[in-house]
Amino acid sequence: MAFVRFLISCFVISTDIAFSCQNTHDFVDASSPGDIVIGGLFAVHSVMLHPEEYPIKPVIQNCAGFEIQIFLQTLAMIHAIETINNSTLLSGVTLGYEIYDTCAEVTKAMASALRFLSKFNSSEDVVEFKCNYSDNVPRIKAVVGASYSEVSMAVSRLFALQLIPQVSPASSAEILSDKIRFPSFFRTIPSDFHQTRAMAHLICESGWNWIGVIATDDDNGRFALESFGVQAMANNVCIAFKEMLPAYLSDNTFHTKVDHAIEKIVKENRVNVIVVFMRQFHVLRLFRKAIERNVNKIWIASNNWSTAVKISTIPNIRQLGTIVGFGFKSGDISTFQDFLRNLHEKPTGNNKFLREYIMLLSVCAHLEYHDFQTCISNQSQDDLLQNVANKHQIWRDDFLNANIEPGFIHSTILAVYAIVHAIKGQCKDRNCKDPSAFAPWELLEELKKVTVTDDDKENKFDSNGDMITSYDVLLWKEVDGHMKITTMAEYDPEKDDFIFEDEEKKKEFLDLKKVQSTCSQHCKPGQMKKVTESPHTCCYECVYCPENHYSNQTDMDYCYQCNNKTYWAPINSTTCYRKTIHFLAWTDWFAIFLLLLSAFGVALVLSISVIFSKNLNTPVVKASGGLTVCYIILFSHFLIFVSTVFFIGEPTEIKCKTRQALFGISFTLCISCILIKSLKILLAFSFDPKLQNFLKCIYKPVPTVVTCTGIQVIICTFWLIFTTPFVTQNFSIPRTIILECNEGSIVAFGIMLGYIAALAFICFIFAFKGRKLPENYNEAKFITFGMLIYFIAWIVFIPVYANTFGKYLPAVEIIVVLISNYGILCCTFLPKCYIIIYKQETNTKSAFLKMIYTYSSKSASSVAVSQISLDSKSSSSRATVSDYCKSENGNCRFQVPGQRLIKGKVLPKDTARTMARKRLSSI
Repeated sequence: MAFVRFLISCFVISTDIAFSCQNTHDFVDASSPGDIVIGGLFAVHSVMLHPEEYPIKPVIQNCAGFEIQIFLQTLAMIHAIETINNSTLLSGVTLGYEIYDTCAEVTKAMASALRFLSKFNSSEDVVEFKCNYSDNVPRIKAVVGASYSEVSMAVSRLFALQLIPQVSPASSAEILSDKIRFPSFFRTIPSDFHQTRAMAHLICESGWNWIGVIATDDDNGRFALESFGVQAMANNVCIAFKEMLPAYLSDNTFHTKVDHAIEKIVKENRVNVIVVFMRQFHVLRLFRKAIERNVNKIWIASNNWSTAVKISTIPNIRQLGTIVGFGFKSGDISTFQDFLRNLHEKPTGNNKFLREYIMLLSVCAHLEYHDFQTCISNQSQDDLLQNVANKHQIWRDDFLNANIEPGFIHSTILAVYAIVHAIKGQCKDRNCKDPSAFAPWELLEELKKVTVTDDDKENKFDSNGDMITSYDVLLWKEVDGHMKITTMAEYDPEKDDFIFEDEEKKKEFLDLKKVQSTCSQHCKPGQMKKVTESPHTCCYECVYCPENHYSNQTDMDYCYQCNNKTYWAPINSTTCYRKTIHFLAWTDWFAIFLLLLSAFGVALVLSISVIFSKNLNTPVVKASGGLTVCYIILFSHFLIFVSTVFFIGEPTEIKCKTRQALFGISFTLCISCILIKSLKILLAFSFDPKLQNFLKCIYKPVPTVVTCTGIQVIICTFWLIFTTPFVTQNFSIPRTIILECNEGSIVAFGIMLGYIAALAFICFIFAFKGRKLPENYNEAKFITFGMLIYFIAWIVFIPVYANTFGKYLPAVEIIVVLISNYGILCCTFLPKCYIIIYKQETNTKSAFLKMIYTYSSKSASSVAVSQISLDSKSSSSRATVSDYCKSENGNCRFQVPGQRLIKGKVLPKDTARTMARKRLSSI
């Protein structure tokens, strides 16, 4: 390397000799005459030499930095034209070419473009000013080039003046697809839009979201950076830093900017992926500096340098890390490789590029491969002439083939064939040996319709003038100590997807994911991103998903809420779980206990029915209203016990509608019958004539029971029709769904219960008034107790029911139903059953007569005493009972002045017995 630097330092002397531009003919670098001439613009040299810091005179200067890869593209154009001339494609029409070196400078490219625009066969290269160039015949019919988008943008503006078709094999800037600004521009490669989208897709697929970008500060670099920024944002990829390097190596700040870029890469230790949109000679200098600083990253190469052999052969290139690139899809270029092998036999008189290359071989042939390449790239044209004088001509067959970039070679050949197919279309009915046979703008229209078949695949331009071909995804691998550029996958722009040939290639792709390049650690499933104060969305904290939310992927921006209310999720969950459905199940221990109570109640009702049936003609049964009334009451109790079954098990529409209606109607029937019994008892043992008259008016057993029960039936019917109960899901308990019956209308439910309570209260009043009946016939007393139990149970039920939730809510109502039902059943029938079973001696007619006789005697005496007391108060003199009672043959005669008790008649001693018989018969 030291020797190479010595050579370079010696070659700074410039002289005005053959390579200098003395006239316009010297300006042409490679040419060949023909009936139809095609122009070519290629940046065979990478830099233009300026004697001063900036130009003083408008003189076109010499160039330096011979670019083998671009030189090969000029040879590909020449090879394609020669192949066509040797074929029957144009049938007798010969193609010529004029190729110019742009030196990667817009100004030099503009000078070449001006010469293309000059009139054909004119003695002076003058561009005429016209209002209409339709009939103008320029030197060339079409142009292949340029190598860089920035140059293509500039010259395309000039070519648009005469609508000269320009087909570029390498300019990929997205802006060139704009047919309003660049109407005559075409290209045989895809737009950068597809390349930047592929890059963003690759980065996203690899799990990287924190990257750096380095680009050339020219139109191509800026547009590529802008396009990539849009695609990166769409794929949630953040750009940690952007570094722009000067477009020209002659810029005094170039090395400072390179140092600054390397420093930025080293400083951003979380950035392990760098995307590079630069020209090859820029990348060469950047990588040399990066190797010195031991930078190890993943480098994403644009199509400008992804297949550059001179970069892959940099010493210690492996230290840079992994290089992944995107290159244009290649085709069969075997004929071109044969052309290169015979290139040394070609004349060099009309090809300055070839002549310069041969000279470079002579000067640098003694060096190793990479040093040889460096030597070629660093020779100026003037230095070359100075150093080649004493050198022997040497030819190296392997060097050109080793430096082929297949994608660019293929696209260059494709560009030539596209133009030729358009020419063929114009020459069908014209004599194309005449240069004025057709104008460039006519060729332009034909070019839009061209289809070029290559490897059995049809290629044509889209409405933007682009050929949408696929990309090769390239991986630089070290093989036998040398860096080899291999194809890892294919990217299909139409499908936006990667295609792998085999599993091994796919594994290479997946291995890239092992490298982390993120601003923050990946959020695991069950977590979500929490944006920090950083302006970048890729910088965040990871927080757990809250309850009832989940995330099932990495790096989720937010957690999903569990779908509807039937699912739940704990904190930090990766999925949702179905909530457990709860209801008072048949297998629940408490439900079983309640069912046993209900079953016992049913058994009790049946037992009482059997007892009463066997003792049908006894006074106790008759005094209870007879078998019919007893059976109706017992049947209603049976239905009430059965109604509790509808409160247990999974709620259904039928259960919800049945349980309350069945309970309400059954309980109403029971209370109605008991109310009739209360009235009958009171009527039988009341000695108050006014009360007896009132009771006789309202005592209508059948109409009363039917009416009272019918009103409840109407209430329940309206309830079921207009606000029917239904099954609902209660989500008040976390992680649980309580299936329960919604009563439909609390008002209707309240009216039903209120109506029962009203009947019970009336029953209670009448029973309370008859509480002082004979001891063995004290049914009203027990009815009073039963009603009190009912009221206490339901008064307690209301607040408990209102404050209870969960699956045991139906159990609360079952309990109150059972308590009230058991209370009334036991108070009504158990005392009678006790008499029937254990006091059979009192369950006879004579015993009942004696009991009622005693009660009637006491009642009569009480009434008499009460009456005497009232009369005595109205009398002027005081008297005692003995004063009004005279014994007459064992009888007592009561007589009061001005009034006689019992119509002043003597009460025989059998009066009480007679009254008892009447009471018993009325009962």
